[in-house]
Amino acid sequence: MTDRHGGAEPGGSALDGFLGRLNPDMCVVTAAADGERAGCLVGFASQCSIDPPRFAVWLSKVNHTYHVARAAHHLAVHLLTRDQRDLAELLGGQTGDEIDKFARLDWWEGPGGAPVLTDAAAWFVGTILHRTDGGDHVGFVLDPVRWGGDRDGPLLKLSHVSGIDAGHPVD
Repeated sequence: MTDRHGGAEPGGSALDGFLGRLNPDMCVVTAAADGERAGCLVGFASQCSIDPPRFAVWLSKVNHTYHVARAAHHLAVHLLTRDQRDLAELLGGQTGDEIDKFARLDWWEGPGGAPVLTDAAAWFVGTILHRTDGGDHVGFVLDPVRWGGDRDGPLLKLSHVSGIDAGHPVD
């Protein structure tokens, strides 16, 4: 059913016409807490303030990384280039509940113990300022405290990872 302006009312699949057009940059989020490390591929992430600079990442509540991030004080956010799909496949297609992803990665310990991926195109580590429940995902608002990376190339986008089966289904 549509309203008088031609828009669909809640409950329909017309929202897919909007959401299906989005093609965000993908990123990898890593966390460490209580002697455990975790990392996952994330499509819900964005700068959310200019001054002061803030960034928000959204982690699925069923994801292993979310469970580690709940106890973490810092998260690392990494951008990948299109030629790094293998990293995206490892971090998005496997679950830390079953394998140690970091045994297969080059990384170093950043602020607050957050694992920083050596080969990322760009990265930052942020202090977690707020956690916000958004439904099946929780948003982590980050205050960047350290950053780096200078790998050139076009960034990995949602359309480039559509064939990766998630390590954890949404429900």
